[in-house]
Amino acid sequence: MLSVNELEDRLIELAFAEDIGDGDHTTLCCIPEDAMGKSRLLIKEEGILAGIELAKKVFEKFDPEMQVEVLIGDGEHVKPGDVAMIVTGKIRSLLQTERLMLNIMQRMSGIATQTNKYVKLLEGTGTKVLDTRKTTPGLRMLEKQAVKIGGGVNHRIGLFDMILLKDNHVDFAGGIANAINRCHAYLKEKGLDLKIEIEVRNFDELAQVLECGGVDRIMLDNFTVEDTKKAVDIIDHRYETESSGGITIDTIRDYALQGVDYISVGALTHSVKGLDMSFKAC
Repeated sequence: MLSVNELEDRLIELAFAEDIGDGDHTTLCCIPEDAMGKSRLLIKEEGILAGIELAKKVFEKFDPEMQVEVLIGDGEHVKPGDVAMIVTGKIRSLLQTERLMLNIMQRMSGIATQTNKYVKLLEGTGTKVLDTRKTTPGLRMLEKQAVKIGGGVNHRIGLFDMILLKDNHVDFAGGIANAINRCHAYLKEKGLDLKIEIEVRNFDELAQVLECGGVDRIMLDNFTVEDTKKAVDIIDHRYETESSGGITIDTIRDYALQGVDYISVGALTHSVKGLDMSFKAC
């Protein structure tokens, strides 16, 4: 399995290949090779900044001689007019790295900003907001980093680091007990130590899970606020609890007040608007 650094390196290499191809002919035709310059990252919208560290890596991989002065770090609140960093180097390098850096930072900052809005709504409840696997293919590690920068918590990274028995798994396995029992047999056979979460769709399935046991967390899928409270009381802290399914920024606090430990929100990553910023000569 690739490390985070290796995934980032591959992403940057692929992104440059996609964008520059056989050469940035616009820049090459009008900018002398030895011309030097300076650009600043100008914030144009209020939010939470994310992606600075990866942006530094973009510059470093393209041209190690570029110098980056970071003025505002990841996780900090920004507003229009703020300058987050100043980059000095060959003008050709500044122009050829501009769009990739902005694409990364705008996307990550948009996710961090969105996540932070949900986090603030949960203040005082003890409930944490989780991301999901509803991410852009190839960009998951970046997007999940952005969730953490915004104050959220990563659910599983992929299919490899946690067992999550969802409705389709349960149905194909022939029921709750079969799914849980096969899960434990598999983990024992493979010598794996993974947390187990199971999704329930109603109180009958919840009762079956409680009778069978052997899980770490129970996901309450598409429960109403009232039924969430009832389910939390029935579980009574024997297992971690998670609410999921159609929970919005308008309803998330109502669910949190019912005592669930986690609330997963696909909207943290699947439909986020990028934070507006630009990279301009200075």
